[in-house]
Amino acid sequence: MIKTYKENITTHKEFEMIPITDLVRKRVEESRIQAGIVYVITAHTSSGIIVNENLPCLMTDIEETLERLVPLDHDYAHSHFLLSYGATGGNAPGHLKSMLCGNHTVMVIEKGKIECGQAQDIYFAEFDGPQARTIFIHIQGEQEEK
Repeated sequence: MIKTYKENITTHKEFEMIPITDLVRKRVEESRIQAGIVYVITAHTSSGIIVNENLPCLMTDIEETLERLVPLDHDYAHSHFLLSYGATGGNAPGHLKSMLCGNHTVMVIEKGKIECGQAQDIYFAEFDGPQARTIFIHIQGEQEEK
């Protein structure tokens, strides 16, 4: 059995980490899939899906580390006039941060529940907000009998 859910997320800041673990758990439960895999995928090239511990100090460390690796004030080629767009691209850091973090995660489903480590949470990571965003929660596996 395969179930796919399309979810809309509205972000409010340039950098934002939005916890989505509960949403993923809810969709897995609704799917009635007992054993399988859930993929969580962002549909955007300047956002990411991150799995990490839910600690405010860690969120700060993640943001500061990404800013050191991909500073806003660098002279990016993408920050120049782009003939293909007819405009100047200004979101190169968002694209590069997305590349570093990745666009998806995969979790195991056992007994109808996602198998997260004790401190693992799933986050939608915004690197070019605020924006209206879309994620896909794609669930594959064996469904319970009716």
